Amino acid sequence: MKIVLEYSYKNLRKLLVILSIGLLNTVFAQEKENKSHEAYAIITVKKELNRLDSNKNGKYEKNENEKTWKRYQHLDTNKDNSITLEEFKNLKLNYLKTNGKRKLNIPYKTTKEGKQYLDIYYPTNTNDLSNLPTIVYTHGGGWAAGSKMGAGNALFAKVFNALVKKGFCIVSIDYRLYTKGGNVFMRDCVIDSKDAVRYLSKNSEKLGLDTNRFFAFGDSAGGQIAQMLLLSDPETLEGDQDLMGYDYTMIAGVSWYGPCDFEKTSLFNHDDRPNFQDRFGPRILNPKSDTKDKLKLYREMSPINYLTKNSPPLLMIQGDGDTTIPVKHAYYMEKKAKKVNAPVEIIIVKNAGHNWREATPGTPINPSHEQIVQKTISFFESFL
Repeated sequence: MKIVLEYSYKNLRKLLVILSIGLLNTVFAQEKENKSHEAYAIITVKKELNRLDSNKNGKYEKNENEKTWKRYQHLDTNKDNSITLEEFKNLKLNYLKTNGKRKLNIPYKTTKEGKQYLDIYYPTNTNDLSNLPTIVYTHGGGWAAGSKMGAGNALFAKVFNALVKKGFCIVSIDYRLYTKGGNVFMRDCVIDSKDAVRYLSKNSEKLGLDTNRFFAFGDSAGGQIAQMLLLSDPETLEGDQDLMGYDYTMIAGVSWYGPCDFEKTSLFNHDDRPNFQDRFGPRILNPKSDTKDKLKLYREMSPINYLTKNSPPLLMIQGDGDTTIPVKHAYYMEKKAKKVNAPVEIIIVKNAGHNWREATPGTPINPSHEQIVQKTISFFESFL
């Protein structure tokens, strides 16, 4: 009896040691995540304040951009119609909540504008976190706003929470943002995004990703970037030299209200007005560039020019009441796809404006938000 008790006691001590180590590892991992979150939060709020502070006096004032002010006015705690850096630090960053393993704020490259980061959310339906199919999400914001935090917002969170339960790994990425008078343009946004995918390829074994099963998903400007990731070859649009040469295979992609062509500017003219002006040209063209390069740059940033019969399947979902990225883009992409026999499917959402807002208030969009989410999930799931 004594021998049995001693044996049981020894096993109990071993179990307690194992549990303690596991608990400590969990605590250390949480502390590491908290520190990375705090560091990223400071970088993010400084970047956002600098973007909004057009007169560069160190604070964002209501009269600098009244339209955007509504989004941030809750941070103006002293109600003086301006937001300082200290007030901006109260900005909440909504990471995607999946109750699964995640790796946050991973720096994938360093640029003159600073480090660029990505987040990885692992599947919740398996303990085998290796050779995972991976969806790369590129956020919207007109190539000038937004962040990887978009993955945790509204409909995107619904899509991604469903997909991690089905076995997908979700990667949400940051990229440099365009600023008027700055040195970052649309091309840089695309190059950064491609470098993020190359980083995933380079570190695929360590991260548990299957480089032969990459997918793309984005909305608005991120929809254009997602199309570029999907349709352009991995070696095109070179960026960080340390990431060049790392191959990957794109299986399929989804674009929510993303543009497909910048050369045909009439696609952006939703009501065919005679005095229409090209709104996105300044985000493509570097003022220092030679004017003869304009057409080349427009074509380079147009996903439609990369479409071939061998392209991976693309699902474009567009609203017929969208005045920012008109539905013309979906129809034009479909027309080109039929011409070259490329696998492009379009879904037109009736009465939907940009971000799936009701074009005519009070009239529901069709398909509904829930149906758009389900169609997106089902499309990706069909490739498992």
